[in-house]
Amino acid sequence: MASFSDNMPEFLLIAGLAILVIEILVLGFSTFFLFFFGLGLISTGLIFFTGVIDSTYTNALISVAVISSLSAVVLWQPLKKLQSSESSKPVKNDLIGLRFQLDEPLAEKASINHQYSGINWKISSDEIFSAGDQVEVVEVGVGKMKVKSIVD
Repeated sequence: MASFSDNMPEFLLIAGLAILVIEILVLGFSTFFLFFFGLGLISTGLIFFTGVIDSTYTNALISVAVISSLSAVVLWQPLKKLQSSESSKPVKNDLIGLRFQLDEPLAEKASINHQYSGINWKISSDEIFSAGDQVEVVEVGVGKMKVKSIVD
């Protein structure tokens, strides 16, 4: 225990870095709790290194708690906004460009079921098709395909 007390700043820095690595690489930045706790540990370790505060257990506990709480209050909204932002780029998919023959007629803005690769897909289009028409996939969503007529 004496070596821990003598090397508390180093221990806090290493523990803080380890927690940040776990939060970012293992958990994919999905929980902010470990991120704020890691920031508190690293900041406290740096403060102890500079000698601004004596490196005691009580000071470490209070400093980590205060810094973690303050960083949570300050960074919560920006990080939440960053986490919830969605990309508007269209998804690249191997199914786009796939050509197949419709088994049944497809009305404009309606949908029909089509089985491909063991999955039942909802097929929709802005055009009208008859059974037997050849179509090409132009857009893919979760369980959905949008098709257009093939122009050669």
